[in-house]
Order: sequence, then C-alpha cells, then structure tokens
Amino acid sequence: MSKISILKFASAAAATLVLTACASTDNNAKKLLNPDPPGKMYASADTYLAQGKFQRAAKRFEELDRDHPYSPEARRAMVMAAYSYFRAGKFPEAIVTARRYTTMHPGTKDAALAHHIIASCYFEDMHGPKNDQTNTKKALQELQILKARYPNSKYARDADNRILIAQDTLAAKEMEVGRYYLKRRNYMASINRFKVVLSQYQTTKHVEEALMRITEGYMALGIKNEAQNAAAILGHNFPNSPWYKDAYTLLQSDGLAPREDTGSWLSKAWKNFKLPTIKL
Repeated sequence: MSKISILKFASAAAATLVLTACASTDNNAKKLLNPDPPGKMYASADTYLAQGKFQRAAKRFEELDRDHPYSPEARRAMVMAAYSYFRAGKFPEAIVTARRYTTMHPGTKDAALAHHIIASCYFEDMHGPKNDQTNTKKALQELQILKARYPNSKYARDADNRILIAQDTLAAKEMEVGRYYLKRRNYMASINRFKVVLSQYQTTKHVEEALMRITEGYMALGIKNEAQNAAAILGHNFPNSPWYKDAYTLLQSDGLAPREDTGSWLSKAWKNFKLPTIKL
C-alpha cells in the first residue's frame, strides 16, 4: 500500500472515530436532556428488583432520584435504592443511601423502613463473641432508635427479637474477655467485665454465670462479703441454676454461705428482671 493510500485510510478511520464519538456524546446529551418519565423509570427499577437484579435496581432507582428529584416517585425511589443495595449485600451503600433518606425525609412513612435498612445492614454483618463487636453495637443502637421513634411500625415489632440477640452477643463478648482475665488471675479486670453484663445486659442468659464468676473472683481476692452477696443474688433470682450450685459449693469450701448485703454496689445495681425468650 502506498503512503498516499495509508494516509487516506488513516484519515477515514479518524473521521469515523470522530463521528462515532460525536454520535455517542449526542446520545448521552439527549438522554440527560430527555430522561425517561419517572413512572417508567420506577417500573423498570421495580422489575429489576423482582428479578433479583438488585444492583441494577439500585442504580435505576438512583437515576430516577437524580433525573426527577421533585417527582412523587423520587422520594420512594431513594429508600428503595437503599433496600436494593441491602438485598445486593452492598451494606455501606445501603447505609449511606438510607441515612440520606432519614436526613431529608425524617417524618415520612418510609422513614421507619430506612432506619430498618440501616439496622439490618449492621445486624447482618454482626460477628460472634470472639470477634470485634463494633457492628453489633451499631446494630443495637439503630434498633433502639427504630423502637423509640417508630414504636408502632412493623419494623419496630421485628426489632424486639433482634435487640435481644444483639444484647446477648455483646454480653457473650464481655463474658469471653472476663473468663480470659479470670484464667490469668487478673481478678479485678475479670470482675469489671462481669459487672458490665450485670449492669447493661441483665435480660440475657449470661447473668447467671456472671454472678458465679464474680463470686469466684471475689473469693480469690479474699473479699468474701462481696462473694457472699453475689452468690445470694444468684440464689434469689435463679435458685435452680447449676451456676448457683457451683457458687454455693465454693462458699461452703471456706465455711461460708450466701448472704446479701443491701448496701453493696451489686445489690443497688441489680434489678430482678424476667428473662425474655429469644424467638428463633
């Protein structure tokens, strides 16, 4: 091929690229100037959601909110984008979008759903007691906010069980750390962890063991009146508990018996809760 032919071919190719780029730019400009009507955009996003194409649904809902911010569909689209991100497992995106909704539309009927989405993201990303509990704490906080602000919503009713599970997980973490210190004879550090369970998570199943471990820790420190008091509270509230039998046996080994001290910090802090049942 001659140099002239090559130059002609290159010029033609360049012209084609320019025309293609111009056409693409022109199409994008037309799309921005003339987006689909909000009803059509909402319907297509809803279809993606029904088909399980959650990320595509989220993007389409966001496009609706961006292109038609003052339309009746836009507000609903925002919270549905958050829900779609949640279903896609994109928790950070779901949280950001749902928080944006609660900031802009705090008094609307879908605000409870937005808070539910935020709480659900943290709840679904909780870890066992051997791991970091940051998300568990955030889940509990969001669930309590949901209950306080929207007590009559269906999401608030669903939150009750999740609150119990989150509290139980946090209590289990405190017990895990408390046992760690107890095994290493760092008795005050262990007692302080068990105190957290008694003061903050009294409605969990861990309170019985916590009272026993406090008895054990105070006996090791020689603070026998506090050990007797912890065992007395354990026996009063959970007389059939195997942990009470262990505490009673421990005191008997030193010629002691459970005895409540009403002036003790533990007696003042303790309240006789009925333990709720976690529904599975």
